[in-house]
Amino acid sequence: MQQPSIRTFGELKKAGYTARSVKEEVRENLVKAIKDNNTPFHGILGYEDSVIPDVERALLSRHNILFLGLRGQAKTRMAREMVNLLDEWIPVVEGSDINDSPFAPISLFARNLLAEKGDDTPINWLHRNERYGEKLATPDVSVADLIGDVDPIKAANMRLSFADEHVIHYGIIPRSHRGIFVINELPDLQARIQVSLFNILQEGDIQIRGFKLRMPLDILFVFTANPEDYTNRGSIVTPLKDRIESQIITHYPKTVQVSRAITEQEADVLEEQLQKVDVPEMCKMLIEHIAMEARKSEYVDQKSGVSARLTISAYENLVSTAELRALKHNSPRTMVRIADFLGIIPSITGKIELVYEGEQEGPLNVAYRLLGQAIRALFVEYFPDPQSYKKAGRSPKEAKQRNNPYQPIIDWFGKGNDLVLMRDDTDEAYRQRLYTVDGLYGAVKNFYPNADDAQNALLMEFLLHGLSEYSLISKKGVEAGGYSFGDILGSMMNMNFNVSAEDEEEDF
Repeated sequence: MQQPSIRTFGELKKAGYTARSVKEEVRENLVKAIKDNNTPFHGILGYEDSVIPDVERALLSRHNILFLGLRGQAKTRMAREMVNLLDEWIPVVEGSDINDSPFAPISLFARNLLAEKGDDTPINWLHRNERYGEKLATPDVSVADLIGDVDPIKAANMRLSFADEHVIHYGIIPRSHRGIFVINELPDLQARIQVSLFNILQEGDIQIRGFKLRMPLDILFVFTANPEDYTNRGSIVTPLKDRIESQIITHYPKTVQVSRAITEQEADVLEEQLQKVDVPEMCKMLIEHIAMEARKSEYVDQKSGVSARLTISAYENLVSTAELRALKHNSPRTMVRIADFLGIIPSITGKIELVYEGEQEGPLNVAYRLLGQAIRALFVEYFPDPQSYKKAGRSPKEAKQRNNPYQPIIDWFGKGNDLVLMRDDTDEAYRQRLYTVDGLYGAVKNFYPNADDAQNALLMEFLLHGLSEYSLISKKGVEAGGYSFGDILGSMMNMNFNVSAEDEEEDF
């Protein structure tokens, strides 16, 4: 819709324009959207039956809102989507610093202009995208930043007293008049600054440098806060919290499927990367399982939370890891491997806060542990649970009686064989190495008879990782970037031998 052509207050009245408060405007547009079965909250996944209905109820009640939730739960995203509920264009008095309505001017400038020109008062049209204000609460935010201050230069040039309204320089809140204003991380705002918001929220009064102005600001306020901040960095003062009518609790995705949909929607992967790299369903699900494991890990600070940004950045890094290998070998296309998940470790370590035990373990070890737990959790969705075959023992005879599909693989490693898979191996070398393991291809083909060569290779590699996570074979990282698989008993005996040798050396 193009900007309306009306340019004076008189023309506006003749056109029959009706002024509304911003909360009434949002309410009426929301009512229409609900009746038309349209959602104003585009791209918000996982909140359809929880947060979004709470928000709709709050907006229908014309409430200010506080979103309370851990980091990476789309709190600010929800606030920004509310702009869709504003009218596309609204009229403002031309030259006004605070978007004065010609029907209800509140600044001295607009009042004087309307008194002087009446119906000839010029107006401009303000788009809804310009009616959104946002401020990150930090300890250095001042009352002047939010509310305003006296401008001494203006006072000197105009030869006016500091008590004259003409010399006021308005802060970001008055400049958001007739719009939506968001304060992120509210508890980080100093208590004395929070106090300055009391009257704005309820009475509409603001006070600057000792003199009081009656300014009934028309603003829909949205605040965000992290529960962790209440103990670590600050709190919301009780009288302010009491003035925020609706407090809405946000949450992380409740299912892996929703989490995956969010990751794919938000990940910034170039089309040229997708032309070169194939990301199988299994690998997409494995990324989400890592986040799910982190959100219940004893090493991760659950009060801090695990942001959805972990899976988004991990997905981007995973694609880039495979792309880098393809570029090195001048390959036109490649498929993501389990070994490529070594490339997402920086996305994990940078997105989790560790408790004391996690710090002792170390960020890298915690990241590898989370990856292993995710593989273990996902494994049973693709292959039978190895624990169901434990009673079969290690003998081939018993394994045959129980039809253990994993026993030939375990026996191959038990004979002293090992397998090294490097992240940067060519696709051909990668597949040839996997086919050297007796029983591995047969086990995969038994469960996935229609898989192609690339899918077979991925499933074979995944099977090895799964068996290692169930302690049926050993696995250790290789310094150059890859994994070495071997016999679990041999690894344990070798470890004990090394310890004994060290003890003997110390005794000597």
